[in-house]
Amino acid sequence: MNDTIETQYSTGLSRRNIGQALIGAGKDLEHLAPADLGMLEDFHTMGRIATRQLVDLAGLTSDSSVLDAGSGIGGTARYVADTFGSPVTAVDLTDEYCETHRWLNALVGLGDRITVQQGDVTTLPFADGAFDIVISQHVQMNIADKARLYGEARRVLVPNGRLALWDITIGDPGELDYPLPWADRPARSHLVTPDQLRAVIESAGFTFAHWNDLTDQAGALMQAMLAQPPSPLGLHAFVADFAQKAENLTAALSDGRLRVIQGVARAE
Repeated sequence: MNDTIETQYSTGLSRRNIGQALIGAGKDLEHLAPADLGMLEDFHTMGRIATRQLVDLAGLTSDSSVLDAGSGIGGTARYVADTFGSPVTAVDLTDEYCETHRWLNALVGLGDRITVQQGDVTTLPFADGAFDIVISQHVQMNIADKARLYGEARRVLVPNGRLALWDITIGDPGELDYPLPWADRPARSHLVTPDQLRAVIESAGFTFAHWNDLTDQAGALMQAMLAQPPSPLGLHAFVADFAQKAENLTAALSDGRLRVIQGVARAE
């Protein structure tokens, strides 16, 4: 499975292409602020809007010890570190993403607040009870063994710690069109229904405080984003075939074949 996920996301061009996109947008890499990264860094539905909503719902503060599990190139980790000043640990399976994450952290002056580690979210390299909050955004779609994924999240949380998730699930019956942002073919996608996702998380030792279906909001916002004029700063800078992936995702959200869930659960 690990090799499959690595192949799905690695292009060997992430850092180079992101650098070129920033320069093309008129950014000075020697004087870069977190806000300069714009639409480039949040590889999930609704982007930074979803991250802000989720973090607020989870009740994150400057005292929170945070794990960004499946961090990609680090948009969420940088948002948390910059907004709250709290320490963030980030883990991602794709080594290329981890390297790009560290590079961007250094460019925007957040390298001392964020620790980036290459690793598997189903076998987290951290001690029991190491974190107050685990953030998981658009990760489980690549993972068949969801019980192990959420069991590890529960293990590394303190009692009453929070799991904050933002995830895609199966909706109404209908064949999905590929590629999608997390899978270029069906064999790489491990979607379940909202009820199935909630059940496996609760079985891992969590109780939900919030469980919100935001499909309509997400579909409308994605449609609006697709209608905007192209910009150098976007996920297309480092995600292969992103335009087609985004179109397929937006169509499936709009007609209900996919649903998007925002949730916050407490560790029992």
